[in-house]
Amino acid sequence: MTVEPIKDKRKIEDLLIYLKGKNERDWLLAKFQLNTGLRISDVVDVRVSDIFTEKKNFKDYFVLKEQKTQKEKKIKLNNELRRALKSYVDDNNLNYDDCLFKSRKHTEREHISITQAYRVLKAGAEAVGIENFGTHSLRKTWGYWTYKASRYNIGLIMDVFNHSSQNITLRYIGIDQAAKDELYSLVQF
Repeated sequence: MTVEPIKDKRKIEDLLIYLKGKNERDWLLAKFQLNTGLRISDVVDVRVSDIFTEKKNFKDYFVLKEQKTQKEKKIKLNNELRRALKSYVDDNNLNYDDCLFKSRKHTEREHISITQAYRVLKAGAEAVGIENFGTHSLRKTWGYWTYKASRYNIGLIMDVFNHSSQNITLRYIGIDQAAKDELYSLVQF
């Protein structure tokens, strides 16, 4: 199975609605990935203190060291994700040192495992009819939609993903022949 981005915005909305109805933590997990393009391994252990000051104001940037590359990444969180985070932290009375994505099986300070995160996201994807879903699907989805919204700025997305070539990034975000065909229809003389 090839893991693919979700190219249908209705399916993305369906997934978020489904997850919110099941568990708000899992909804926020998907929303976080969809709005940052991060790997699930970098998302599960995010803490309140990574995003907020002690007075619960947003930090200017969410800064993390990627587990896979050990590179520092600095992300300006968008307004949609900020609203979701603020509401979630307030509604769940999370403290400064708490994990955002707490495990229900462990202490307050422990996050859900990557395996459990994948299970809940995969179950949501299956429930709403999303095929070829894997641990990188939401990251690829961010890349795909950012590529389109940025007017095909592959260089910037390649940089965000730390890829060594544009071809790798294009393949990763599912830009196939149909997308290339669409590109050729944009300009006509």
